Amino acid sequence: MSLNLCPNIADPDGFYEFIVESQRAMSDEQANRMNARLILILANHVGDLATLRQAIELAATTGAHRAG
Repeated sequence: MSLNLCPNIADPDGFYEFIVESQRAMSDEQANRMNARLILILANHVGDLATLRQAIELAATTGAHRAG
């Protein structure tokens, strides 16, 4: 499976709003735990280790460029 980097969510703003709203009453720690659970749920759904590694590497390097 190849990592799809093209926009693929019908309503990205609605998706973002749903995530933000779902964490509104949470502490930072609770939100971080929810995000970790969500990552694991979605990783299980993808299921392909090569694709997951590619996504992790992309997220790690993209974050490094933005933070620096």
